[in-house]
Amino acid sequence: SHKIAEELTARAQSFGMILDDIALTHLSFGREFATAVEAKQVAQQEAERARFLVEKAEQVKKAAIISAEGDSVAAEMISKALQEAGNGLIELRRMEAQEHIVKK
Repeated sequence: SHKIAEELTARAQSFGMILDDIALTHLSFGREFATAVEAKQVAQQEAERARFLVEKAEQVKKAAIISAEGDSVAAEMISKALQEAGNGLIELRRMEAQEHIVKK
């Protein structure tokens, strides 16, 4: 903007005119520029979407790991309970399941 003002002022002086202030009110860009700007915006949106998908995949991975760790701890606890109480826990679960079926 400053460079344009300088060039217009110098050009006007060659015609004996003095420019006090210059306002650029309407600018238009070529098709190539508009296409390039649009392409850049699309590329940025695609990059943002890719980042989102990577973050989502990382969260799913973490959730799967946490779930597997929880399942492992649960299996260890059930195994330990079975060793300590024998088949009592299995019989209790069987009776609870039968009670649940009867209530339906």
